Amino acid sequence: MTQSLRVGVIGVGHLGRHHARIYSTLPLVKLVGVTDTDILRGQEIADEFNVSFYPNPQELLHLVDAVSVVVPTSAHFPVVVSCLNQDCHVLVEKPITSKEREGEELVQLAKATGKILQVGHVERFNPILEKVRPYIHNPGFIECHRLSPFQPRGTDVDVVRDLMIHDLDLILSLGLGPTMHIEARGMPVFTEHPDIANVRILFESGSLVNLTASRISTGRLRKLRIYQRDCYISVDLGAKDAVINTCHMSDAGTREVQSQKISGLEGDALSRELDCFIQSVLGTATNHGVSGEEGVEALRMASHIASLIHPSIMTSST
Repeated sequence: MTQSLRVGVIGVGHLGRHHARIYSTLPLVKLVGVTDTDILRGQEIADEFNVSFYPNPQELLHLVDAVSVVVPTSAHFPVVVSCLNQDCHVLVEKPITSKEREGEELVQLAKATGKILQVGHVERFNPILEKVRPYIHNPGFIECHRLSPFQPRGTDVDVVRDLMIHDLDLILSLGLGPTMHIEARGMPVFTEHPDIANVRILFESGSLVNLTASRISTGRLRKLRIYQRDCYISVDLGAKDAVINTCHMSDAGTREVQSQKISGLEGDALSRELDCFIQSVLGTATNHGVSGEEGVEALRMASHIASLIHPSIMTSST
């Protein structure tokens, strides 16, 4: 009989609870326990899934093979270091860390300890993207809109590293090549960090990407629009559907647009991501998830964008 992989969750706030919930249902996985700095919350989640609560994370780390780290971004680095040093495989929520240098150190530590380090860029696992990717060829212009109502969680970093980094990771995964020029503007509204931002990225390949992210909107929007020769792709990441518009010459010699709607409703992204992590640890994965190196690459671009935004804020306020 195959032995179950022992897993735990460090940090069981809103998102961490979902990690625990999904692990409790996965085959070949035994959810051993959870830990959180909020003892009442941690015990509540432990009781919900009939596992143990460990006030001291080190106690949990001695009992598991792999963990999800779902704590505030500012705590990612020390917590993941502790996990890797305790011989645990790690899935850490995005962004990998607050600072590039810390992310690079985690990548090196994972290599030194021989442990898997993956980053929770969950949008990569959105089922609709799997359906859309075969249609993407040499895009000339891409628009990304990610809007969300204000929530206190995640505000220890700016909106670029909180929300836009999802789309930056997606863009980087398309292999558009080196960047040529980046422009960025943003401003704080409800927090001390920029809460809304707009970015334009020109790649050496000629592709132009326009991204907007806001965490102070009245509603939610997660859309991706891709324009390329004779094809326009509109992707609703929230609804997990897309429309592929292609242009063809008719028999009469006129241009005609044909629209094809596709859907990617099989499975939610977080379940797919966690299953991929588990399969990677077990050595049976066909998709190896978002690596620590890729997490650092997305953070590097996000940090550069943030550095462009902050001087503009200072200039506009003086």
